[in-house]
Amino acid sequence: MTTKNAPPAIAAATLMLVTTLYGATVTAAHADESPGVPPGTEATAAAPVEVDPNDPDLKLPEGATLAEAKVLDIKQVVEEQSGDERREDTNADVKFALQAEVLFPKDSAKLNGEAKARIAGIAEEIKTQNATKIRVFGFTDNLGSSAHGDVLSKQRANAVEEILKSELNDPNITYEVRGYGEDYPIASNTTEASRKKNRRVEVSFPRSDN
Repeated sequence: MTTKNAPPAIAAATLMLVTTLYGATVTAAHADESPGVPPGTEATAAAPVEVDPNDPDLKLPEGATLAEAKVLDIKQVVEEQSGDERREDTNADVKFALQAEVLFPKDSAKLNGEAKARIAGIAEEIKTQNATKIRVFGFTDNLGSSAHGDVLSKQRANAVEEILKSELNDPNITYEVRGYGEDYPIASNTTEASRKKNRRVEVSFPRSDN
């Protein structure tokens, strides 16, 4: 809760470190690492200046309360250098995004020969996480009519769902399947490279608590 004259919150900076590992780009969060900062400004465990614990500016104003504590959602992203497949892990969910060209011929919802192996790999991770609710969402770029994109993206999501059902063979699993067409792009759609990123199928599911 923020009140008038309340002191500003002190936020800890988090740096994102990007490395290349086994042909994949890995983004991970690291705290208190400050490469390349000016001398004397590095992070330290000791307070840089003496702090008066009785300073009224360090106390909450009368009637003010602290906001409810919460766990920040940390996201880790692993993407193939080709961009064909991307995995995002958060505290709550796992999401795979497969570019449409990896799964389907152009303007088609018929899975190609490589698709089953790709989807089977996702099914194995679903088993590992013991997930029972799976979301399969299809997306297209903004070329062609919006109505055509809506239909094609739903057909592609349905095709991926069918392979997942076959691989998992579990009647306790429920599926939410949608086609969003050109909605929710992850790139600008101004170039073919960016449109390729938007043509995708995403499979997401909750992370196991174990």
